Amino acid sequence: MEVIKTKIPGVVIIEPRLFPDARGYFFESFSKREFEEKVGKIDFVQDNESKSSYGVLRGLHFQKPPYAQSKLVRVVKGAVLDVAVDIRKGSPTFGQHVAVELTEDNHRQFFIPRGFAHGFAVLTDEVIFQYKCDNFYAPASEGAIAWDDPDLGIDWRVPAEKVILSEKDKKHPRLKAIESPFSYEL
Repeated sequence: MEVIKTKIPGVVIIEPRLFPDARGYFFESFSKREFEEKVGKIDFVQDNESKSSYGVLRGLHFQKPPYAQSKLVRVVKGAVLDVAVDIRKGSPTFGQHVAVELTEDNHRQFFIPRGFAHGFAVLTDEVIFQYKCDNFYAPASEGAIAWDDPDLGIDWRVPAEKVILSEKDKKHPRLKAIESPFSYEL
């Protein structure tokens, strides 16, 4: 696997080594040994999958400590724009984001460490999206920021009038209105 650094340290794009042949292809979607050698120590405990249609936007979500989660995400079918926003108080990149297109064809994965809000917008008719988490889901620990916070400047690549949100995702505050539960540590 190749690890591609982004403008925010710790947030990385992973390109697996693909082995195509006349039958199709094979790739190793996760190796704990290789991930820990190239990215860092991790203990994933939960895998999730969602299916969504064009315009669905899920996010920007996070879980508060002690239930914070790192995520390794990928697309099995379709394409999304996946976004991680730094919400760590004191971070030199606080409020900045990294966006990456994940598709069934590029096989890219995106690693979002703890201390980041995460979301994605569906760019194709249908998407199947998978993610590994290093902590269990804890509903009482949910946190989120508004997907359309103008201070974040995220171009979701879906026209606002076509965005489909859950009732919960329609009500999240802007980043400057929340007290981030995360602190930046060197």
